[in-house]
Amino acid sequence: MKLIRYGESKQEKPGIVDSDGRIRDLSGVISDIDGSTITESGLARLRALDISTLPVVEGNPRIGPCVGNIGKFVCIGLNYSDHAAESGLPEPSEPVVFNKWTSAIVGPNDDVAIPRGSKKTDWEVELGVVIGKEARYISKEEALSHVAGYCVINDVSEREYQTERGGTWDKGKGCDTFGPIGPWLVTADQVPDPQALNLWLEVDGKRYQDGTTAKMIFDVATIISYLSNFMSLQPGDVISTGTPPGVGMGVKPEPVYLKAGQTMRLGIEGLGEQTQKVVQA
Repeated sequence: MKLIRYGESKQEKPGIVDSDGRIRDLSGVISDIDGSTITESGLARLRALDISTLPVVEGNPRIGPCVGNIGKFVCIGLNYSDHAAESGLPEPSEPVVFNKWTSAIVGPNDDVAIPRGSKKTDWEVELGVVIGKEARYISKEEALSHVAGYCVINDVSEREYQTERGGTWDKGKGCDTFGPIGPWLVTADQVPDPQALNLWLEVDGKRYQDGTTAKMIFDVATIISYLSNFMSLQPGDVISTGTPPGVGMGVKPEPVYLKAGQTMRLGIEGLGEQTQKVVQA
């Protein structure tokens, strides 16, 4: 299933994408696509529906973040060996964990705002993992059974804030609009191998990132198991799993950063595409 949320910001309705690519309204069935409805039983209920009987959503509504009421937005850094190399950093011996604040979350095609005073706002296409069953102290072998589905994430990052101003990475990662999520939550049964997905990103039509999740240092199952030792993961929590090479910070001979007026376009095989206009905050 491809689950979607559509409508004005903070007022999104739940929907499902049919085989013809049309949005069907789920608001008569569930209140939202969130932790309360993407559990095993909740997804089973949706799979049992006859989608053809649901109302078609007309026009071209705004697409919201594909998950609502996100409790935790956990991210993994330096998780592709070639990205670690372009960053001038060694491969980590354990997953590098940081957070994005939930106030950073926006829809997949909403504007991304460069923070006031920023000179180093950067892009990162990433595979997002959405939890569907509570995970605490779980093994790698059972980890994927806790996944509700997958999505596209742009881990927008301000590099000066992240690495040059002391403290943790978080303040360079969680600025408003720095977390576009969607367009769809593609349920796990439709993604047979999360380590076999191509992902890419372009700025103004120039392709900077072109990678595969096969090159992750720590695969999705390892990440979920690892995190479950330090926190419980609840349904609706989102994990962003790292980015392949090609970020602006790594461009040679000089880094390239985002400017107002530019357009980012990015996607992951089978999980859809995002397009964001860059604006000045």
